[in-house]
Formats: sequence, structure tokens, C-alpha cells
Amino acid sequence: MSRIILIPAFLVLLYLDFEFVLFGITIKSHYIAMGIFIAAALTDVADGIVARTKNQITDFGKFMDPLADKMLTFAAMLWFVEVGVMPAWLVLIVIIRDFMVTGIRLVAAAKGRVVAAAFSGKIKTVVTIICLIAMFLPLYTWMLIACWVLIGVTTIVSGVEYFLKNKDIMKLDKRNV
Repeated sequence: MSRIILIPAFLVLLYLDFEFVLFGITIKSHYIAMGIFIAAALTDVADGIVARTKNQITDFGKFMDPLADKMLTFAAMLWFVEVGVMPAWLVLIVIIRDFMVTGIRLVAAAKGRVVAAAFSGKIKTVVTIICLIAMFLPLYTWMLIACWVLIGVTTIVSGVEYFLKNKDIMKLDKRNV
């Protein structure tokens, strides 16, 4: 869960907003933050590979992995909203989808089931991380809008798939009505 540990350093570098010269090259703190963001995202890949190759997939990992993804991506998204690079309505769509998916997971847990991330959710995470990395760079407006569309579409599609795949979890138990 090194992603969670990297989030404070990521945010500090973004909010301090400084630059320095190293070997004649001006380096801005937000580019270092972008490097930390990329490193944190890559630890997600590394964690998954290690867990699968060593057969160490656990219920705790199934819970914490998507939570660490959310913490990292929301930290970046909220900063992008603050600096005017991303619209708040898009972040709201992502938050609503994630709360709803978490709700399904909680209901499933109460019924003794653990629901792992769907494939479309993994695609959503990868697309979101790639787009967030791109947003650290100077982009043409159309590229920025393309990133917003990609994040929005993958978020909505994965949310719909998640609900359809797990709709049995949300059925009312007539004994408790």
C-alpha cells in the first residue's frame, strides 16, 4: 500500500508550487509530483503482479487496492479542479460512481461475499491514471476535453457493468421487509 504513503508527498509538492535549477535545467515541483504520481500508479501494477505470482490475493487486498486507487486519483483530481484543469462535475460523477460501487461492496460483505473489481473498473482506473498524467503536461484544449470524455465514459460504463453484474446483491430479502 505504498500508494497511500506517497499521497502526502505528492500533495505537498503540488501545493508548495516551487521550482529550482539543477544542472541548468529548471524543474517545477508539479513535475516532481507527477513523477511521484506515476511511481505510485506503477506500485499498483507491481502489487498486482506480486500478489498473483505468489498467490497472495486476499480479501484485504481486494478491499484496499481499489481504495488506494481512489485516494490517489481523487487527490490528483481535486488539485486539478482547484487549478482549473478539470471540471468539478466530472469529479462528482467519479465520486458518485465510486460511492455506489462501495455501497454494493458493503452490502455484499454483510451477506458474506467479497466483490472484486470488474475488468471495466480496471480499464477505468488505467484510463483515468493515464489521463491524469497527461493533465500535468501543457495540453491543447481538445486534448484536455478528450481526457475528460475518456474519464467520464469509462467511469459510467464501468459503473453500469458493476451494477448489472452484481444486481443480485441488491435484491431485497423479503424476510427483512
